[in-house]
Amino acid sequence: METVEPVLPVLLLVACAAVFPVLLQVFGSLFGPRRPTPVKQMPYESGMDPIHDTRRRFDVRFQLLAIAFLVFDVELLFLYPWAVTAGPAKAAAAASYDQPGESESDLSRQATRDALMHSPAGRSLVENRRWVFAGVMVFVALLALGFVYDWRKGIFAWR
Repeated sequence: METVEPVLPVLLLVACAAVFPVLLQVFGSLFGPRRPTPVKQMPYESGMDPIHDTRRRFDVRFQLLAIAFLVFDVELLFLYPWAVTAGPAKAAAAASYDQPGESESDLSRQATRDALMHSPAGRSLVENRRWVFAGVMVFVALLALGFVYDWRKGIFAWR
């Protein structure tokens, strides 16, 4: 029984996560209002009424805005690892000074910083920090240039 005890909260969470949506669907179908109208029965696709042929042309701004969103969304995916790795490099650089009256936790933190500073990964982070920062700034500058280009083209102006 000892092996089940730590897993019990997780199993309870999984059971609740499986049962709750089913209960919501059942209660919604049993007690929810039913007022079908022709508009509610009509198919809905991308905010456009489906009254024309499927090969109807639509405004290209839908696609331009979606592409711009993807570009700036992917930007954050590239900036996040850099921001995470910049934290330990900053902590390793801060290991160069000592404060008087260090407690035990400060000493253990200092030991961790020293270990990071003397590891190959820590040294390369500290040594190449300026180049990495310069690369990230070039990346951000190119994205800002793309943003200005999109703005001048009128992608963000919606009629």
